[in-house]
Amino acid sequence: MTDPTPSARAATHDEPEIQRRNLLLAGGVAAAAAGLAAPGAGKAQEASQVPPPARQPRAPAGGKSPWGYDTWKQATPQPVSIRPGEAPLPQRPRAYTDIKSYHAHVYFDEDTSQKAALLRRWVSERFVVELGDWNLTPRGPHVTPSFYFGFTNDLLHVILPWLQLNSLGLTILLHPNTDDPRSDHLYYTAWINRSQPVNGYGMKKPGEGEPPVELIYPNTKPFLPIET
Repeated sequence: MTDPTPSARAATHDEPEIQRRNLLLAGGVAAAAAGLAAPGAGKAQEASQVPPPARQPRAPAGGKSPWGYDTWKQATPQPVSIRPGEAPLPQRPRAYTDIKSYHAHVYFDEDTSQKAALLRRWVSERFVVELGDWNLTPRGPHVTPSFYFGFTNDLLHVILPWLQLNSLGLTILLHPNTDDPRSDHLYYTAWINRSQPVNGYGMKKPGEGEPPVELIYPNTKPFLPIET
């Protein structure tokens, strides 16, 4: 028997490869046809994986809402004033001599209490001030823990820049003391680092028989010179 020609041998060698390609091509066409026949199959599978909505609680049997059932019809009210008790616009500027003294309120929390303690010690060692107690809970218009110290006007030009450089990153409210404590805490303020809410809207001017301005009674005995 004679050997097949080279072209015949090549054809015989390529037959398995041709069959494999035809099989893969036929499978791909079938898969594409199946996808065309059911275009929403993928979406249906995705939708089946979405968790069902939470069950809404049922209203208790009997009874009714104390607010009635027409609250949605109520008109939107307008407050009498955004800042209740605020005085009308002044006719002329206030005299700076209305300021009789200053308070510095130093705010802190559980993460910054050591910084507050250090700053408090520094102040008492260097300045003649009225140093108040620790307030570990909100007190008065102050909504976070704090301590304060009061000082006279002649120290403002020193204490203000000193606090700016030695605040240790703490929030400090610096306000004057006039005969209007509400405005002192809300409008006449200076903040070191950042501001925070002050609940001073309920504060009122001193009543009859009360001192017109909060007085300062220094209680520290500084023994260190101020850094210059």
